[in-house]
Amino acid sequence: MDVYLLVIIAIGLSVVMAGAWAIQRATGLSGWIDTIWSLTVGAGGIAAAIFADGSFSRRSLVLMLVAIWSLRLASHIGLRTRGAKEDPRYAKFIEEWGNSAPRRLFVFLQVQAVAAFVLVLAVYLAAANDGYLLRPLDFLALAVGLIALCGEAASDAQLARFRKSPGARTGVCEMGLWRYSRHPNYFFEWLFWCCFPLFALAGPIWSWLSLLAPMMMYWLLVHVSGIPPLEDYMLRTRGAKFLSLQQRVNAFFPGPRSKSSFNPNGDIR
Repeated sequence: MDVYLLVIIAIGLSVVMAGAWAIQRATGLSGWIDTIWSLTVGAGGIAAAIFADGSFSRRSLVLMLVAIWSLRLASHIGLRTRGAKEDPRYAKFIEEWGNSAPRRLFVFLQVQAVAAFVLVLAVYLAAANDGYLLRPLDFLALAVGLIALCGEAASDAQLARFRKSPGARTGVCEMGLWRYSRHPNYFFEWLFWCCFPLFALAGPIWSWLSLLAPMMMYWLLVHVSGIPPLEDYMLRTRGAKFLSLQQRVNAFFPGPRSKSSFNPNGDIR
């Protein structure tokens, strides 16, 4: 394991997230934070894949996956942020923090830099595996990565289409994948980070550290900065409509809808 390379990447992640804090303070739009974070994780992952010790073909495949993930997610969030209002999740945090919001936001973004490093470490360990590339586990890893990328892109596109519909301001999205999970975009985001441990395992003992990436993403998305503040916002703005959705549709893992899911008004309630 190239500790020197990982230390340089970690410092770079911290510096960039400090810059994201400055941009948020200047623009008042926290959406730029997630845009910058996505690009930063992608850049760190690309650097890790380039300088890892694995075979060229393995490093190239891992680099391609993390680059596609980063560019797609950053462009999606960036386009959504441009001309939009403050992200409701960050708005809730800033409101709760009160006068200490600038300082606490800075600390929060440094925690995000640590989270970014955990993801980059998984990419590095996947690229550093010097085993034969096309093992059965590698085919599974590639399939998981591609399914996750397509699923998240489809979820984001379906939600964007719903937001342009007449009932979007007071309704809840139940189009496409959103019929089977209240947050399919989060599910596929988590699933994507499951592919790197599959690439990494069977390498040195420290390759098991790659499991920290999906474990951390699940915890963050389901219990910390993903679902909880977003669902709190939806309950405040959609009330009974979103409460009904909670009773009928899984929060994270896609699954069958409950028997009470009949909706005479169609997909948009």
